[in-house]
Amino acid sequence: MKQPPFYQKLAMVLVALIALVYIAVLGKEVLSPLIFSFLFAILLYPLCRFFEKRCKLPRGLASILSVIVFLGIILGIFYLLGTQFRSLSEDWPQFKEQVIYAIDSSQDWVAKTFNIDRSHQLNYLTDAAKKLLSSSTVVIGATVLSISSILLFLVFTFIYTFFILLYRTLIVDFLTAVFKEKHLNIVHEVLEQVQYIIRKYLIGLMIQIVIVSTITCLVLWLIGIKYAFLLGLLTGIINIIPYIGIFTAMLLSALITFATTATFSKALIVIVALIGIHALDSNILLPTVVGSKVKINAFVTVLGVFIGEMIWGIPGMFLSIPIIAVMKIVFDRVDELKPWGMLLGEETKK
Repeated sequence: MKQPPFYQKLAMVLVALIALVYIAVLGKEVLSPLIFSFLFAILLYPLCRFFEKRCKLPRGLASILSVIVFLGIILGIFYLLGTQFRSLSEDWPQFKEQVIYAIDSSQDWVAKTFNIDRSHQLNYLTDAAKKLLSSSTVVIGATVLSISSILLFLVFTFIYTFFILLYRTLIVDFLTAVFKEKHLNIVHEVLEQVQYIIRKYLIGLMIQIVIVSTITCLVLWLIGIKYAFLLGLLTGIINIIPYIGIFTAMLLSALITFATTATFSKALIVIVALIGIHALDSNILLPTVVGSKVKINAFVTVLGVFIGEMIWGIPGMFLSIPIIAVMKIVFDRVDELKPWGMLLGEETKK
């Protein structure tokens, strides 16, 4: 069979990419929780099998029990965060005062150093900041809306997870029936590798969250930070977003520390401490605990996180690495796509 010319193949690839991105953007509300559900189902599959084989439960009951156990863990984490944020809300007036004081002090410093009159120094930024801080009802309304969206997202995610566990045999049979018989070995190999890699990756991330959260809590507690437990837990969770999470955690921790201590030095110490924890995590914990289960190079990782954020926002940032990992597993086992799998992976030493 005659191969199509290069420009024709390039046009088809570009059209396919545009169509996939358009479908992803259009179907965000359905696809995002559905992919999370597949990840959770892969993670919960051993527990579900335990209930079926050891406890002799029917598949439906075993599936719903597995989801309930996982849901209990998630609700426990939300409860811990909620109690800490409730305590943090008591310092909201002090936080407003500290930010406004910092803005006024900065304007005084600029006026003395550069002889620029205060009235000409970014007045619109100061007014905007004061309005934002004073409009607590807007902040509360946005928070309630965000919590409602998260809860709705979780409800659909866990419902999908239950059905995926319940109908997992039907899904596997469908995937094997779609492809020709000569490709069945590759299909089964891909399915087994996807389950193994994703499960090990997710378990490694959970262990990493626990270790990073514990270390951060201890360090911040020794420094004397008021909300050490809250900041430690947030840092451990946000840190799983590659490269971006630690900077977000540093910003939140510095702001909360400044609001509760009213000193720049403590906020700077917190930033330095989190940089040290991130260095420990990147060079020791991440390679040891997660163990390079997903062999993707750093450039593709960062690019995938940014593209995921552009398409699906925060959920896209979390899902980018597992999706790229699945793509690499498929690419490495299809002859025509092996060069793309090579591009996603790490450089081989010669």
